[in-house]
Amino acid sequence: MCRNIRTLHNFEPPATRDEVRAAAVQYVRKISGSARPSQANADAFEQAVAEVEAATHRLLDGLTTTAPPKDRDVEAAKARRRAEVRYARG
Repeated sequence: MCRNIRTLHNFEPPATRDEVRAAAVQYVRKISGSARPSQANADAFEQAVAEVEAATHRLLDGLTTTAPPKDRDVEAAKARRRAEVRYARG
């Protein structure tokens, strides 16, 4: 139904508003069991997305770490390598 929700904390550059919104949408889709809510449920769906998005922003703003930020390109390359191994046909 939806992609896996990705880690957004401790990346350079930091997570964008679009990434946070996409994660919120994914979460609400998963919890509701609906990729596209009916017209009757659209308002409740959008309100839930907005609330999850706001909570995510608060969480990310409040988290601290001593670890150096991860590089998005390096992490994406690692994920591609893991996928190649996982889905390799042999």
